[in-house]
Amino acid sequence: MTKQSIQVTRLSTSSPDFRQQLEECLQREMLVAAEITSAVSEILQQVKLHGDQAIIDYTNHFDGFKVQSISDLVITSEQLNTALERLPTEQQQALTHAAERIRNYHEKQKQGSWHYEEADGSVYGQKISPLEKVGVYVPGGKANYPSSVLMLAIPAQVAGVEEIIATVPTPYGEDGNLVFAAAALAGVSRLYTIGGAQAIGALAYGTETIPRVDKITGPGNFM
Repeated sequence: MTKQSIQVTRLSTSSPDFRQQLEECLQREMLVAAEITSAVSEILQQVKLHGDQAIIDYTNHFDGFKVQSISDLVITSEQLNTALERLPTEQQQALTHAAERIRNYHEKQKQGSWHYEEADGSVYGQKISPLEKVGVYVPGGKANYPSSVLMLAIPAQVAGVEEIIATVPTPYGEDGNLVFAAAALAGVSRLYTIGGAQAIGALAYGTETIPRVDKITGPGNFM
């Protein structure tokens, strides 16, 4: 197998067509095919209509699970804490250190409510209220992304969100241990081992088991 060389595009601001070259390099076309849009729309519609059963069916179909009940996809707080406890000391310390740094940064972003009264008695101000429920979509399958859990859930926790619901298409166990450990550190209230459009649909519409959230967050290249 021959090693392929990597070509690096070089631009010069002195070139007369620099602006055009730059715009061409910055173009990021999204893959939007009619069949993909149709398939995703169908999944969302089925989740909206059939709730938990649609989640079970799609999870078994796409992720290769063999679950009979939605309860098989629920990861409890006790399980998340167990995942954190069974991490090797070095990984546990690294994950904890990362969580502390992220939390410290976002604590400095917090804004408080304020108001003032004019001489004529009129009152002006700003009231800051956290959302009640937030959904955190964490990708998985080919790799684990504990950083996504920390970067998405910790800001919500700092903001005072009452309930943080996370979804990740990874079965509970050693393969996804870092993700589940990160969820414990990030204050995730509930975690479901589901992914794909069905997870987004569950968070958007709610099912018999999974609550409808006020906002869905995910990695920058997913949302």
